[in-house]
Amino acid sequence: MSSAGPQRIVVEPAQSVGGELTVPGDKSISHRAAMLASVACGTSRIRGFLSGEDCLATVEACRALGVSIADGGNGELLVEGRGIGGLRAPTRALDLGNSGTGLRLMAGLLAAQPFDVELTGDESLRSRPMVRIADPLAAMGARIDTCDGRAPLRIRGSAGLRGIDYTLPVASAQVKSALLLAGLSAKGTTTLRSPGPTRDHTERMLRSMGVSLDGDVEANIVSLEGPAEPRAFELAVPGDFSSAAFFIVAACLAAHDGMTIRNVGVNPTRTGLLTILRTMGARIELANLTTVGAEPVADLHVRQSELQGIEVPEVLVPLAIDEFPVLFVAAAGAAGQTLVRGAEELRHKECDRLAVMAEALNTLGARARELPDGLLIDGGGLTGGSASSHGDHRVAMALAVASVLAEDSIEVLDTAQVATSFPGFADVAAQAGFSIAGHE
Repeated sequence: MSSAGPQRIVVEPAQSVGGELTVPGDKSISHRAAMLASVACGTSRIRGFLSGEDCLATVEACRALGVSIADGGNGELLVEGRGIGGLRAPTRALDLGNSGTGLRLMAGLLAAQPFDVELTGDESLRSRPMVRIADPLAAMGARIDTCDGRAPLRIRGSAGLRGIDYTLPVASAQVKSALLLAGLSAKGTTTLRSPGPTRDHTERMLRSMGVSLDGDVEANIVSLEGPAEPRAFELAVPGDFSSAAFFIVAACLAAHDGMTIRNVGVNPTRTGLLTILRTMGARIELANLTTVGAEPVADLHVRQSELQGIEVPEVLVPLAIDEFPVLFVAAAGAAGQTLVRGAEELRHKECDRLAVMAEALNTLGARARELPDGLLIDGGGLTGGSASSHGDHRVAMALAVASVLAEDSIEVLDTAQVATSFPGFADVAAQAGFSIAGHE
C-alpha cells in the first residue's frame, strides 16, 4: 500500500486459512539484480522483479545514474549495463525511499565513482545507522560523509579504492554486500569476515555474472579480487521467502486442510524461520526443489501444527532476521514460552521491532516481555484490539496474520508502507482466507 493506500486496516478473526498461493519476487534479489545489471557489460533481462516501492526506488536511482532500464511489464526489466566505470553523475540526490538495502548497497556501488552524489530516503530511513558502511568504505578510500551517523550520505568523487581485509562487527548481509560492490572497483583483494552467517544472494549473483570469489563458507569469509566487471545475465527472481513467511506462519496456526505456496526462494541463508518453526513442531514440507539461476526454489506445503514454545538458537537469528515480527506471532500461538535472544539488530530496522512487537502483542492480549536483545513471549492466543505498526511494513503484515489467533477483530494502524515489500498483500491474504478491510 503506497502513501495513497489505506492508513489502517481491520482484520476479522480468521478461523481457517488455506489454498494455493504465490508471492511477489524476492526483494533482496531484485535490489541486487537492478544494481549489478546496471554496471554489467551488456543487456540483462530480469523476470519476476518485485514491483514494490523499495525496489522501484532502486530502479529510479539507477536510471538517474544514466542506465537505460525498460519495463516490459509483468515484472520484466531490460537493463542496458554501462560497465563498472560507466555510470553518470546524477542531477539530483538519489532518494531510496524506505529501503535500507537500497541505500547501503548503492553507497558501495557508488563509492569509487569519480563524481559527487547524495543518497537519502524517507524519515524512517534517515533515522537508521549508516556508520557501519561509511567507516569500512572510508577505509577503502571512499570520501563519504554522514549526517550524525545517518543518511543523507554524501559521497565525493573518489580517485580510486583499495581492497581491505575487514571483520564485520555484526553479521550483516547489507554491510557485506555494500563492501563487495565497492570491491568490484577496488584495486587488490577485498576480504570480508563475518561473525556469523548472512544471506549470500550477492555472492551467488556475482558468480553467475562471471565474477570470481574465494573464501571459506564455513568460516563466513569471502574474498573478491578487484577490479572486476560483471557480465550481463538473464535472471528469474523467485518468490520472496520473507513474504511467504506471513502465510507459512498463518498456515502453521490455522490451515486445517493445508496451504501450498508456490515457487519460493529457499536459499539456506534465508530459511532460518523454517528451522525454528520445525523445532516448534511445525509440519512444513518442501516439494519440487530446483535451482533457478543461482538460487534454490521450492513449493512449500504447510499444515496446521501444535506449536511448542522454544528457546530460539542464537545461531539462527541472522538467518531469520526479517521474519521475526511474524515469528513473534507464532510464539503467541504456541504452547508455553518462546525466548529470543541475540536479536538486537531488530532495533535498527524500519522501527525498533522488538519494542513495537512487544507493545503490539501486549495490546492485543498476549504476554510479551521486552529484553535488551530479544523477547520472552507466553503463548496462548490473542483477544484482539487496535495496535500500531509504527510505519513498519513487516510489523503491519505480521499483525494482520495475528487475526488467526484472535477472538475479535484486529485494527492495525499506520499501514501505508506495506507496498514497500509486498504489493497486493491484501489480495493474496484474501485468497488465503483472511478478511481485511482498508481505511484512509
